[in-house]
Amino acid sequence: MSPGSNKYFDTSTTLGRILAFVAVSGLCGVLVAGLMTPAVALTGNAASGATQTLSTSVPANLTEVQPGQASKIVAADGSVIATLFSENRTDVPLDQMSPNIKNAIVAIEDYRFYQHGGVDPLGILRALVTDAGGGRQGASTLTQQYVTNALNEQLIAQGQSADIVLNGQKSVSDKLREMELSIGLEQKFSKDQILAGYLNIVPFNANAYGIQAASQYFFSEDAKDLTLAQGALLAGLVNGPAYFDPSQHPDRAKDRRNLVLDAMLQHGYITKSQHDDAVKSPIELKLNPPRQGCPYSTAPYFCDYVLHQILNDPAYGKDPTARMQKVMLGGLTIKTTLDPRLQGPAQAQVDATAGSNPDKWGSSLVTVQPGTGDVLAMAQNSRMVDGQGTGFVTSYNFNVDSTDANGADLGGAGGYQPGSTMKPVTLAAWLNEGKPTNQVVDATRRRYGPDFPWKSTCRPVHGVFDSTVPGSIDLQNDSEGYYRPMTVRAGIYNSINTATFASAADLNDFCDIQRAADAMGMHDGAGSGKKLDLSTLGNLLGGTNVAPMTMASAFATFASGGTYCAPVSITEVDDVKGQKIGGQTSQCQQGALSKDVAAAATNVLQDVATKGSGLLIPQKLDVPDAMKTGTNNENSQTWVVGYTRGLATASYFGEALDGPAARTGRDVTVNGKFYPVVDGAYIAGPQWATYMQQVAGYYDHGDFDTPPQSLITGDGGSSTGNDNGTGATDGATGGTGRGNQGDTGNGTQTGAGTQTGTGTPTGTGTPTGHGHGNGNG
Repeated sequence: MSPGSNKYFDTSTTLGRILAFVAVSGLCGVLVAGLMTPAVALTGNAASGATQTLSTSVPANLTEVQPGQASKIVAADGSVIATLFSENRTDVPLDQMSPNIKNAIVAIEDYRFYQHGGVDPLGILRALVTDAGGGRQGASTLTQQYVTNALNEQLIAQGQSADIVLNGQKSVSDKLREMELSIGLEQKFSKDQILAGYLNIVPFNANAYGIQAASQYFFSEDAKDLTLAQGALLAGLVNGPAYFDPSQHPDRAKDRRNLVLDAMLQHGYITKSQHDDAVKSPIELKLNPPRQGCPYSTAPYFCDYVLHQILNDPAYGKDPTARMQKVMLGGLTIKTTLDPRLQGPAQAQVDATAGSNPDKWGSSLVTVQPGTGDVLAMAQNSRMVDGQGTGFVTSYNFNVDSTDANGADLGGAGGYQPGSTMKPVTLAAWLNEGKPTNQVVDATRRRYGPDFPWKSTCRPVHGVFDSTVPGSIDLQNDSEGYYRPMTVRAGIYNSINTATFASAADLNDFCDIQRAADAMGMHDGAGSGKKLDLSTLGNLLGGTNVAPMTMASAFATFASGGTYCAPVSITEVDDVKGQKIGGQTSQCQQGALSKDVAAAATNVLQDVATKGSGLLIPQKLDVPDAMKTGTNNENSQTWVVGYTRGLATASYFGEALDGPAARTGRDVTVNGKFYPVVDGAYIAGPQWATYMQQVAGYYDHGDFDTPPQSLITGDGGSSTGNDNGTGATDGATGGTGRGNQGDTGNGTQTGAGTQTGTGTPTGTGTPTGHGHGNGNG
C-alpha cells in the first residue's frame, strides 16, 4: 500500500471495492432521483437561483447561451479601428487549437473525459476519499465546468452578474442541477464539441477569456500555434487564474505547468523526452494586453462617435444599458465609413497644428463625402488617456453634437460659433430667389432698428443693430473702407457683415434664409436636433454654436450639386454569427438646393481663396476648391469650411473646452508663433489646406459645375463692377448686445463696381413683426 493511502477505500482490497460500490451506488441514486424528479433537485435555497433560470430541457437552451465576445469597429477597408469588450474573448473552432492545449487541459482537469458521460462517479469517489483524508480534490468534469461557465455567462448576458454563485458557496441542489445538465449535454453533443465550448468559454485571466484570447495575451500567438510548454502553462491557469498568473507569480506558474506536464506524461499524451525538455524550459512570455475601448483606437473620437450612434439607437436594445451590453458582450462587427487614407493625415495635421500645447487650444478636422454623407475622417489634437501624443486629455469630441460625444453627460463640446462660415446660408437664400451674385447691395447701412421693414412671411425678425437704441450698437465691419455699395459676391469673399445684412434686407422673404439653413441640415450643436433660429439677426453671422460635422455636411450640399445628406458613419452591423443586424443608410434629400443655386454658390466661394480672406492661407490646392473662413468676436473660435467635388471638410482651431468667450484669441503663442489676433485664415486655414492637399486626389477632384449666367449677372441687366478686395478677412460673430465685427485683415478695394441694371423685385412681402432686443452674436 502506498504511503498515505486509506486501507478502507483502497479499491485493490475486497473491503475497499465493497465500500466504493456502496458509495458510488448511493451517489448514482441521488443523480437518478435528480434526473427523474427535477423538482426535487430544484428545491434548494436562494443560492440555487442561477440554475433555476433553466427548464428541464435545458441542454438546448444552455448551448444557445453565447459567451461574451469582443466586438470590433472596423474601417471601410476592413482594418480594425477598435475592440470593445467586457470579456476579451474570440471563439475559434477546435481544429484551430493546438493539440498541446487540448491534451493538457484534459490531462490536468479531467483525464477520464472521453470515458464518462458528463459526470464521473469515480472522480467523485476519489474526491471524497481525498477530502476525508484531509486533502483537497475537485470532482467536476470538464463538462460540468462548461455548464458552470455557461450558466454564469447566461446571468451576465441578462445583467445579473450579482447572482453568480461561486463554487465554494453552491448548495447540493446547485451541484445536482449542474450534474443533470452535464448528463443531458453529453447526450446531445460530441466530446469534441464540449471540449471546444469549454476552451472557448473558460477564463484564463481577467484580460483573457477563452484560449484564443489567452494565447494572444500571454504569448502574442494564436491558439493553434501553442507549444507544449505554453499549452501546459495555460492549462494550469484555469485552476486559479490570478494565483498562477505567470506575469505576477512565475514560480507558482512554473510549478503548476510542470504538474500539468507530469499529468500529460502519466496519461500518455507525451513521451518522457518531451516531458523533460518542457520541464527544463523557462517561462517566456510576450505579453500583449488588449487595448480595449475607444481611447486606444486608431481614431478615438470617431470610435466614440460610432459608439454613441449605437447607444442612441433603439434597434440595438431597449435602453442605453442594454445597447452597451450588446456591444461589450455581443461579438459584433461594426463596419464604418472611415477611410484610413484620410484619417492618418487628418490626425497628423491636427497634432502638428497646435504642437506642444500647454494652453490647450483645440484643433480638429472632420470630412464627409458629398452625395452620400459618409464620414471619412474625424480627428482632433487631444487624447482620451495620458501618454498618447503631445495633446491634452479630454473625452470631449470637438466635431459633433453634444449627444454624440463621450462628454454628453457633462454637456459635451456641442459645437462652436461658426462666425462668417454662416454667411453662405444667406447667399443660398439670395440665389434661391433668383438674384444674381453680381448685384450690388447697400453695404453702407449699419443700423437695423426695431422698426426696420424686414420682409418676413413666417415669423418676426428679432434683434437690433442701432446705436440709438439703448444697449445696442451699429453693425460693424473690421475695415472702414468696406462701408460702401458692393456686389453680393464681394461681400461674401471679403466677408463683410454689412453686405450680408444688406442682402438679407433685399430678399423677397427673410424666411428664405431659414429655409436654406433647414435644407442644408443646419441645427444647434446642443444635440437636441433643434433647428438654428435664423429669425434672430445675430445668427446670420454665426451666433449659435454649430458642430464642425454639421458645417461640413452643409457645405457638402454645395459640392454635391444641391443634395443634402445627413452624416452616416455605420454601414453595417453583424452579430457574432456574421448575420446583419443593423447599419445606417444614406439619408439624402436630392434638390435640397437646386443644382443652379449650388453651382452659383460654389462659384462665389471659389473666389474666397483667390480674391478674399482665403488669400491669407499660403497653402493652395492644385485642384478646384471652394471655402469660407470664419471667426468669432473674441478670436477664440476660428474656422475654414471648404470642399472639392468629392470631399467637404470643416477645419476648426480655438477654444475647445471652456465654452464661448472663455478667453480671447489675441496676443497668444501657438506652436511657437505669436499671433496678435487669431483669424480663421491664420491657423484653421493652413490646417485645412495642408490636409486637403494630401487627400483630395483620393476622391473626385474635377471641375465644379458652371452656374447659369442668370445667377451671375442677372437677367435684364448686368452688374459690371468687380469690387475685388485683395486681403479682407472674416466678419466675426458678435456677442449678445453688440453687433458683429470683422477680424483683422486690411483688405484693399481695387474696384468700386458700377451697377448697370437694377432689376425689379418680384415681390415685397409683408413683415409680420419687426423684432426687438439685442443682436445675438
